[in-house]
Amino acid sequence: QVQLVESGGGLVQAGSSLRLSCAISGGTFGWYSMGWFRQAPGKEREFVAAIRWDGTTIYNVDSVKGRFTISRDNAKNTRNLQMNSLKPEDTAVYYCAVRRGTSPTMTQSTVDYWGKGTLVTVSS
Repeated sequence: QVQLVESGGGLVQAGSSLRLSCAISGGTFGWYSMGWFRQAPGKEREFVAAIRWDGTTIYNVDSVKGRFTISRDNAKNTRNLQMNSLKPEDTAVYYCAVRRGTSPTMTQSTVDYWGKGTLVTVSS
C-alpha cells in the first residue's frame, strides 16, 4: 500500500522559512511525478509545485514565484519543498501528491496518491 507522509509544517512568522518533506513508501510504480498542493481555509485546493519523473520542475508561478523550491532526494525517496519569505497568505494545509507515469502536468484530478497533509501557519 502506497503511503505518502509529509513533515515539516508548523507555525512561523512572516518572512521566515520552512522546509516540507514528503516520504513515499509501500509501492513500486516506475516513473512518477511528485508534487505539493495546498488548501487554505475556505478556499479550493491549489497546485503549488511538482518535480517530474525526469527531474524537471513546475511551479504555480503566481503564488510562489521565486520563493518556493522543490527538490528531490533519491537516496531517501523524498521530495522537499523549501519555502522562503513566507507570507500570511501561505497559511494552508500542504498536501504531498504523486502522479504515476511520465505526463508533464499534475492536477488534482490526475493525482493517484495523496498524503494526509501538514499544516503551515504564517503569522503576520
